[in-house]
Amino acid sequence: MTPVYNFLEHGTLPDDQKQAAIVRRRACSYVILDGKLYRRGFSIPLLKCVDEDTADYILREVHEGINAQHLGGRSLARKALRAGYYWPTMQQDAKDHVKKCDKCQRHGDMHLAPPRELKSLSSPWPFAWWGMDLLGPFTKGLYQNRYLIVAVDYFTKWVEAEPLSDITSLRVLRFFKRNVLARFGIPHVVVTDNGTQFTDKDFQAFLVALGTKQHFTSVEHPQTNGQAEAANRVILRGLRRRLDQNKKKWVEELDNVLWAYRTTPHSTTGETPFRMVYGTEAVIPVEIGEPSRRTEQPLDEEQNDEALREELDLVEEIRTGASLKEATLKQKIAARHDTKVIKREFEVGSLVLRRNADSQDGKLAPNWEGPYRVIDKTENGAYYLEDLRGKKLPRPWNAQKLKQYYS
Repeated sequence: MTPVYNFLEHGTLPDDQKQAAIVRRRACSYVILDGKLYRRGFSIPLLKCVDEDTADYILREVHEGINAQHLGGRSLARKALRAGYYWPTMQQDAKDHVKKCDKCQRHGDMHLAPPRELKSLSSPWPFAWWGMDLLGPFTKGLYQNRYLIVAVDYFTKWVEAEPLSDITSLRVLRFFKRNVLARFGIPHVVVTDNGTQFTDKDFQAFLVALGTKQHFTSVEHPQTNGQAEAANRVILRGLRRRLDQNKKKWVEELDNVLWAYRTTPHSTTGETPFRMVYGTEAVIPVEIGEPSRRTEQPLDEEQNDEALREELDLVEEIRTGASLKEATLKQKIAARHDTKVIKREFEVGSLVLRRNADSQDGKLAPNWEGPYRVIDKTENGAYYLEDLRGKKLPRPWNAQKLKQYYS
């Protein structure tokens, strides 16, 4: 605006003819009153033109002053304009000011769109990949049990679960030995969250001795162990619907819920976990109350043994077909998921805010905390962070729980 002021006040123009023509044309929209430059406006007759320092003061006062409410960029620019001020880049300056506002960033909305494409996990063979998780606390039940540990096989969808009175690493290790290792052999990978029971050095040392890899999910991002989370939902839903008002009997009802899950066809494979594991379908109670074709016929043990052996010979074909169905379904889910992706990636050294999940301030707590510095990243969209004092956070955080911080 300085060339316009010089032309209107002193009649001077730039030496360049093209620039001089631009100044003459722009000057028609301006007027000088009492030595100050004003712009003729459409919403307000005269808008006072301000310099860079004054513009910064106006934005700060309107955005975060005593009578402010931390407006968005467009609203901030419009409010400054309605107050009678003008400078050529006021809308872009307002957006930049809001983008760098610390309080606006900390209290910003949560991300709804996924930050990257969906990456599905699939097990190469039965009982190779297990997901483990802990549920609770529940109402205190039989033998003072309040917690539940769940393990699910990624290939067959078979679920093992056991109620616990406390969730120490020793109990978790005993469950793993008895319910997974002794029954299904040594797994290739175990996927867990970042609970202290799974990060315990004794549990980790035992897995190393077996040659089993342990994969941790990103902090506050249980979707990375989706198979275990899906099994948890099924178990919890089954317990809620069976217990009614007597919540203390959840331990007694657990076996019934597990049996129902194991003998129900899974939506991804089209087969029951029982058949995927044992090669044949289990007899369920309704076939005893109202005999089906296979239960009403007299049992010939010799023919039955032969039929079971045939089923075991064919179980590989059943598992292959189920694996193909699961892969097809996962491709469809991934395609639907990827249409909603808004990519968010952070470079090493950039500052980010982290989802605030542990605040004690209730509804008034900020949605984000930080800032933290990105020190490393993985191929799956997880990032290792450190605070500004250089203290490294122990586990990676998924991009879903992070957002860029502008200082």
